Amino acid sequence: MTATVVNAAATAARPVTVTRGYRFELVKLVSQWRIRLLVLACWIVPAVFVVGVGQQSTLPTDTLFGRWMLATGWAAPLVMLGFAGTWALPLLTSVVAGDVFASEDRLGTWRHLLVAVRSPRRIFVAKSLASLSVILLLVAGLACSSVVGGLLAVGNRPLVGLDGHLLTPSDAAGKVFLAWACVLAPTLALAAIGLLGSIALGRSPMGLLLPALVALVMQLAQMLPLPVAVRLALPGYAFIAWNGLFTDPMQLRPLLIGIVVSLLWAVLATTLAHLLFLRRDFTNLTYDGSGRRAVTAGLLPPAGLLALTVAVVAVATPSTGSGIQQSKVQRSVATAFAHLYRLQTEQLHRPAVTEAQLRASAACNKGAGQLAAEGPGNDWRCVVSWHLPGVKATGSAIYQLDFTADGRFVADGDGPKEVNGYFLVRTPTGDAPNPLWQFDGNVELLDSTPKG
Repeated sequence: MTATVVNAAATAARPVTVTRGYRFELVKLVSQWRIRLLVLACWIVPAVFVVGVGQQSTLPTDTLFGRWMLATGWAAPLVMLGFAGTWALPLLTSVVAGDVFASEDRLGTWRHLLVAVRSPRRIFVAKSLASLSVILLLVAGLACSSVVGGLLAVGNRPLVGLDGHLLTPSDAAGKVFLAWACVLAPTLALAAIGLLGSIALGRSPMGLLLPALVALVMQLAQMLPLPVAVRLALPGYAFIAWNGLFTDPMQLRPLLIGIVVSLLWAVLATTLAHLLFLRRDFTNLTYDGSGRRAVTAGLLPPAGLLALTVAVVAVATPSTGSGIQQSKVQRSVATAFAHLYRLQTEQLHRPAVTEAQLRASAACNKGAGQLAAEGPGNDWRCVVSWHLPGVKATGSAIYQLDFTADGRFVADGDGPKEVNGYFLVRTPTGDAPNPLWQFDGNVELLDSTPKG
């Protein structure tokens, strides 16, 4: 009888397993009305938005791939991905990860949780995994809902890439899902920052807002003419670098650097959050953050990681300055024009022509030749030249370019009207604007040859 009592006491004193703790924390999260509302919104709203856009006469052309939303269903999830990386994912990580620990401080339930689980380390793992699971569910909802809405509203059709080449529906599908998978890395980084803020700042609402504020700062930084090394060393760059998947050949180096940097930030922030959590005093009912320790442990290591990654990227890549250079611009514009010229030729039922036969080239300057031909701005001007088989005369067309600091540009046709002016082209899917009138493109900020 005594042995039975001893065994029962030993069993009762054993810490709760991580699996049971994870299930408990997951149930606590999904039982909150705001989490349920977010799940429903992520799985329904994107599809409704895509269907609604399909009924409009105007398109969100200021968004990447927005001008193709009526041409293919695979443009919709990419438009949604651009919005999610800018606004939705930072806010979602704030609501979920930024509050998962602070809610216990507000409710004063740490003592009950510790008595039940009997292991701060397992509490941290269970809460972190639960918040990560909910975030992944929300991201999956955004992706799947926008894909289903696009395919139902428009159809499974080819997608025009950022260099004008046409992707088959199967290629477009693979790259769309790969792009969504790639943004999981910066999302994990923001989630880890949310965990750190939730632990370090306690009841303070700043812990809840920290991931959104960090994401906002990174977005503002991407708008500035920063050196390439600094731009790539920011954990949010992977929210932009997926664009390189939609060129031929794919621009993978910036994307891989962005993913690695984001994962490093995720590991560092999670480690710091774990250390702060294990060192906190759970007996203090008035605990309201770690004070000076939160500043030293929460700010100095990320600043050191940023400096280290900037130095490594600067040494490993030969790019300097903004990365937007005249030769890159000319090559990108000429390539996109050649691909889109073939598309226009097919739509107008003209004799087929290849890119090799066109031999398209571009001569670009900035500020009417009065400024150095580099860097972002809306004062780029390109003259594209091409040749048609059997025709001696050289064709030419003018484009005005608006470049953003991240390497994306919008080319606006400036004549001749019959080549790159605005007119409707009858396609198998309905009337569409001339593909050479306006098009999106981007240049890779990294130079093609790394330092030896």
